[in-house]
Amino acid sequence: MTTRRSFLGRTTAAGVMAGLAASPAAAEDGSGAPAGDPAVRRGRARDAIVAVNNGMRSHYAALKSDLIAQLSPVLVVQNDARGGRFTLVHDGTQESLHPVGEVFELAKSVSHVPLGVFSIIAPHLSDRVPNVPGADRIDAHDLAMVAFKDTATTDWITPLRQYADTLAAARRQLDQAGIPSEMVVSCARVLDGALSFIEVSTAARSFDIRSFEDFSSSVYAGIRTNMRYAAEAQIAGVQGVLRKWRARIGEEEWQDLYTVVLSQWATSELNQNSIIIRPCMNPAKVATHLIDLPAAEPLSDPVFVALDNLARIVQDNIAAELVFPSDRAAADALKGPQDLLADEILDQLDAATPGAAAYSAPVGAGRGACPVTRRGSASHQGGTAHDL
Repeated sequence: MTTRRSFLGRTTAAGVMAGLAASPAAAEDGSGAPAGDPAVRRGRARDAIVAVNNGMRSHYAALKSDLIAQLSPVLVVQNDARGGRFTLVHDGTQESLHPVGEVFELAKSVSHVPLGVFSIIAPHLSDRVPNVPGADRIDAHDLAMVAFKDTATTDWITPLRQYADTLAAARRQLDQAGIPSEMVVSCARVLDGALSFIEVSTAARSFDIRSFEDFSSSVYAGIRTNMRYAAEAQIAGVQGVLRKWRARIGEEEWQDLYTVVLSQWATSELNQNSIIIRPCMNPAKVATHLIDLPAAEPLSDPVFVALDNLARIVQDNIAAELVFPSDRAAADALKGPQDLLADEILDQLDAATPGAAAYSAPVGAGRGACPVTRRGSASHQGGTAHDL
């Protein structure tokens, strides 16, 4: 059913109010109340005001949609297990490829073995933090959330043995993979360590945090070697494709290159691809033209998501200077990731509004920085993505 508000959202306030005035139905709001009722007038007035923002959003979305087709050149990077899918958008054309060599994926695959084992046994861990090195770095509540199954159950044994079969198959064929000999040794160290941990744990039908840390510590040197090979492959592949595309579109256009790197939150800060791409961009524009965009899950259409977000960023860059010419701080907020209301909200929170609920730490607990500002309550910094 179409409501007055949804109807107003699709038209101008003036046009709707004129239509209501000309219609016999305008005498009531649908509830039987007369048109002169103060509540009816208030509701119509508020709907008319809301229609102003609805109109803005409609035109704003139309501008963004049209702008997407104009964006060029744009480099879109979707981080994945193969080192990243790179797409160059240039003058209405797109080219996508995976430029990083296979050594990257192979090195990371084996390096992820401890995480694979952890993922199977974690729900069955004890929720008590034992006296192990770094115990003070394990949050007891986090551990309790992860260790949500009974430690006495043994339904972890079958999946762990099945994972061991996968590891053993990789171990048997390491010599035929065509990888550097040093990496064969490092991968063997990781796989052998995991197979040994699984064999001992399943035979004893038991494990704990200490035994798992003994295993993970024993294979760490092998993981570090693999990380070195993965990084070398990443750098060579990314720099290679950037040189190729830079030569294709020419220096003049390359100076205005936008780059959007899509990743999950866990890798969105100091992202591996962003680090490599940054020095290859125009240093005068990299701060505004290299955008790290965290996404909750892998995207079905990463290029569209990147261009859609980039279009908003680009139009906001111009809108900010024209809408807030007399307030540089507000302009910077509109064209950046800070919410426009952030400073005002922080100011009001700092004023200790009567009745505001504040967290009181237990006796003896340290008082850290404000979780919003990352600083003490006397100063503000940062914010969230603004919402018009």
